Amino acid sequence: MLAKINSYALNGLDGYGVTVEVDIHMGLPNIDVVGLPDTAVKESRERVRSAIKNSGYDFSPRKITVNLAPAHTKKEGPIFDLAIALGVLLSTEQAGVDEHNNPLKSVKDYVFLGELSLSGEVTRINGVMPMLIAAREQGIKKIVIPKANINEAKYIRGIDVFAVQNLREAVALLNGETISPIDKCDVVLDSTNCGGEDLKYVKGQYAAKRALEIAAAGGHNIIMIGAPGGGKTMLAKCLSGILPDLTEAEALETTKIHSVAGLLDENSGIVSVRPFRSPHHTASRVALTGGGPSAKPGEISYSHNGVLFLDELPEYPRSVLEILRQPLEDGVISVSRVSRSVEYPANFMLVASMNPCPCGYYGSATHQCTCSPSQIQKYMSRISGPLLDRIDLHINVDEVNYDDLTTDADAESSANVKARVNAARAVQTARYAGTNVHSNAKMTGEMIKKYCVLDAAGERILQAAFDKLGMSARAYTRILKVARTIADLDGKADISSAHVAEAVMYRSLDKAVK
Repeated sequence: MLAKINSYALNGLDGYGVTVEVDIHMGLPNIDVVGLPDTAVKESRERVRSAIKNSGYDFSPRKITVNLAPAHTKKEGPIFDLAIALGVLLSTEQAGVDEHNNPLKSVKDYVFLGELSLSGEVTRINGVMPMLIAAREQGIKKIVIPKANINEAKYIRGIDVFAVQNLREAVALLNGETISPIDKCDVVLDSTNCGGEDLKYVKGQYAAKRALEIAAAGGHNIIMIGAPGGGKTMLAKCLSGILPDLTEAEALETTKIHSVAGLLDENSGIVSVRPFRSPHHTASRVALTGGGPSAKPGEISYSHNGVLFLDELPEYPRSVLEILRQPLEDGVISVSRVSRSVEYPANFMLVASMNPCPCGYYGSATHQCTCSPSQIQKYMSRISGPLLDRIDLHINVDEVNYDDLTTDADAESSANVKARVNAARAVQTARYAGTNVHSNAKMTGEMIKKYCVLDAAGERILQAAFDKLGMSARAYTRILKVARTIADLDGKADISSAHVAEAVMYRSLDKAVK
C-alpha cells in the first residue's frame, strides 16, 4: 500500500515540511528515490535496507518507489533515512497499522528526522535546532529526532520532541506506544570562560587596549597597524574576554548556524560564548562567505554575534576582502547558486591587523624600513577605501619597550574591562529598546541624528578632521558612532568635544589610502 511519513528539511536556515511517500508494487527488487535527492539521499537505499533487516523486520523483495515531496526542492543529507524506513515498514504493514491493517491516526501527528546506521541505530544529524524552531513556527506539535541531538533540542520550548536511539524505538512510537517527550531547560550562558588571553598579561599598549575596549563596548570594527612582534595578534585574542555577554536570543541564533554547519558541541548543545573565527589568508571566497553545491554558511556567518579576525589583512586577495563590504553594512550575506539562493546572518565585529609596509618596519623607532615609497603605497592600496570606511577604529600598535616587558606590575584584567563593556552595552540596550539595533555600531541614520548631537566645540573638531583627512560621509557617521560609545563608557548622556576628539584619533588610515 501507499504510505506517507512526515519529515522536514532546510533551505539555509529556513525549514519546510517534506512528505516521504513510499509505494511498493510488483517489479524487479529495487529502490528508486525521486524528488531531487542528492547523493547522500540516494545512498539511503542501502542504509535503509540493512537497518530494516538488522532490526528484525522483513524487507520486501519488490520494487519500492520513494518520493520526497515537494519534488521541486533539492533534498540533501541523510536526515530522511528514518522517515523512509518507517514508510517502508508502514507500506508492508509491519508498523503503524491497526488490527485491520489501516494506518493509525497517530502516524500523521509526528515528524521524523534521523540518519540510520546499518545496524538500525539512529545517528546524529546536523541542523536540528533551526528545524525545530521552524517547525514550531509552522504549527508542528510533535517531532522525532535522534537521541544524540537531545542537547540542542532541550532549549526549544513550544514543541514536543521525542528522542529515539534506534529504528525499533521509532516503530514503537509509530505504533502508538507512550513515550515521554524530552525535558526542556533554560538557556545557561557561560559569562566567565570566554577563552582567549587576559589583557593583564599584555605589556604596554595602553592606547590599543583602550581602542579594544571601545570596539567591544559599541560593536565597532577595528584594525590594528604595527610592526611585527608588537602584540597585534595577542590583543585580538584578548577581545574574547571583554566582549559583552551573549543574550539568550543571540545564543539561539548563533547556535542555529553552527548546528547547520555541524560545528556544534554535542555535549553542550548551544553556543554559550561569542564566536571568534580566524580564517587563514589563503581562505577562498566560498570559505569566507559560504556557498558550494549545497550553499552552506561560511566564516562570516560562523562569526555571527562574535568576531571575525583577519590577521595580516593585505595578504588576503582583494577580491576576497571586497565581499566583506555588503555584510559589514547589512549584517546578512546572500549566497546564490544554480539550485538555490539563501540568506545567512552575518552580524559580526571585524578585527583586522596589518603591517605598515611590506617589510613591516615603516615608522619604527628601532628598525630600518627597506621599502620604497611606491612599495608602501602599493601595499596600503591592497585595502580599498570603501572597505576602510567600514572599519570604525584604526589604531597604531607601537613596539613594546624593555621596561614595559620586564615590569612586574600587572595591567588591568579583562574581567574589569568587561564589566565596563557590559555597563555600556546595558545603556545601549535600554536606548534602542523596541528596535532591532542593540549596539551603537548598528545605529540608523535617524538614530544618529537623535543620539549623536554635538556641541559647538565638537562640531569644529569634526569639521576640521573631515576637511583635513578628506573623509567620506560613511567615515563621518562612523566617527559619530564611536564618539557615542566613548560617551557611554564615560557614563555621559551627551557627547562632548573630548569624546569627538578621541574618536577622530582612530581614523589614522583615512589619509594613507587616499
